[in-house]
Amino acid sequence: MGKSVLAAAFCRIFYQEGYLVSPFKAQNMALNSFVTAAGGEMGRAQVVQAQAAGVDPDVRMNPILLKPSGPSGSQVIIMGQSQGNVTALRYHGEYQRMTWPSVQDALHSLLDEYEILVIEGAGSPAEVNLKSNDIVNMRVALEAKSPVLLVADIDRGGALASVVGTLELLEPEERDLVKGIIFNKFRGELALLQPALDFIEERTGIPVVGVVPYFKIRIPDEDSVALNESAEKPSVSLTDQLDVAVVRLPYISNFTDFDALQDEPDVSVRYVTEVGNLGKPDLIILPGSKNTLADLRFLHESGLGEQISKLSEANVPLIGICGGYQMMGRSVLDPLHTESELEEVAGLGILPMVTEFYPQKHTVQSTGTILANRDFFKACTGETVVGYEIHMGRSTMDEGQTPLFNLTSNGVSYPDGLQTRNSFGTYLHGIFDNDSLRTELLKWLWQRRDRCRPVEASISQASLRESAFNELADLVRQSVDLERVRAIMGLDTQTIHQAATV
Repeated sequence: MGKSVLAAAFCRIFYQEGYLVSPFKAQNMALNSFVTAAGGEMGRAQVVQAQAAGVDPDVRMNPILLKPSGPSGSQVIIMGQSQGNVTALRYHGEYQRMTWPSVQDALHSLLDEYEILVIEGAGSPAEVNLKSNDIVNMRVALEAKSPVLLVADIDRGGALASVVGTLELLEPEERDLVKGIIFNKFRGELALLQPALDFIEERTGIPVVGVVPYFKIRIPDEDSVALNESAEKPSVSLTDQLDVAVVRLPYISNFTDFDALQDEPDVSVRYVTEVGNLGKPDLIILPGSKNTLADLRFLHESGLGEQISKLSEANVPLIGICGGYQMMGRSVLDPLHTESELEEVAGLGILPMVTEFYPQKHTVQSTGTILANRDFFKACTGETVVGYEIHMGRSTMDEGQTPLFNLTSNGVSYPDGLQTRNSFGTYLHGIFDNDSLRTELLKWLWQRRDRCRPVEASISQASLRESAFNELADLVRQSVDLERVRAIMGLDTQTIHQAATV
């Protein structure tokens, strides 16, 4: 677990103790995002932390979100609304300073509303080349007058030197805020580490309040880390699991869409970037993309696009979500250069539709009815489906086509999704979180193998998430001196308090 998961653990612990808790991270760079009930976009990590705290996600919890859209630029989202694409140089130069008032407003608003704020930093708080424009680490702690817990990842090595060096590089007023140290992802015998802990406490004068063991819990971690740890695997013959191949696009986004599939015991999810590793899986998924045209060009140039089209013609099931859905049409148009310098890229030609990009971003939570009545949809036609949409393109399907869903958001109903043969596409993120639909999909995939599904029913995502949060809280309770943490936070004062993990 990383800082994001550790912050989620503290959110759940204080929620269990009856406090009104909110997470906060001033700025997040994320491939995965979420849409709140109010239609604002925010990072998934703070959504998970909000769920752990038992509160609804709110864009104030992550006022600045950066979504990488190219080699040297990102889309900047402030308080849930897109401000367009900005180069890294410009952002760190002038733009970042302009965002600080939004951070201050969000921070103080939450401080006024909640009893405890669990504040997460980003990276290292002592990067001297970035410190002048810092809006996410010690500047936030100073603004909130918050005690700080310094978290070090001991699994990668060099953690002791990192802690000492970080404290040496902090300004005196910043160092004074650091009240405790936590070593994270520890493997081995704690007794062998004790001399190092004694050294750190003696050298820094700051207590080590916890050593958290390395432990896999099904809670989304920082997305870039999670994806980088998902090594590419070739297609293999699986007798007791379905083989699901997700195309790892260069600008893949919202791959948390597949967590619900990964949680199923009879499903193996792997990521693919090369034609030779695609094979003939039970299901291919084209995920969301932060740069649809560039990723579509990647599919053509890598040969993956041609192979996916061939497999689709051979009736291998294919599902496209958001950007992946757009790629499945005849073409993707961007005449106003909303997303990139490319104006038009030919699609895979699998679905009878054309997509055109517009400057206005569509970010909504959606609820709808399943209209499709073929294949796995037959068993759930008429049922409710929920999810969220994040896209700047509009897809126009050919006349006479039957959409997959009739969606409603903000009181407006509209069609979504298409099917051709065994290929399906939708704008709806979180589609696999719908337990009934996911269950019928997996049963149908097993039936295509002429087998019954080896497990009786799918796992409830809501129940699984709650169990994971509680398991995480138990683990941290066992490995962190919470009495000391409470004293650091001043919880006995019965006043508003804040905790920061950096």
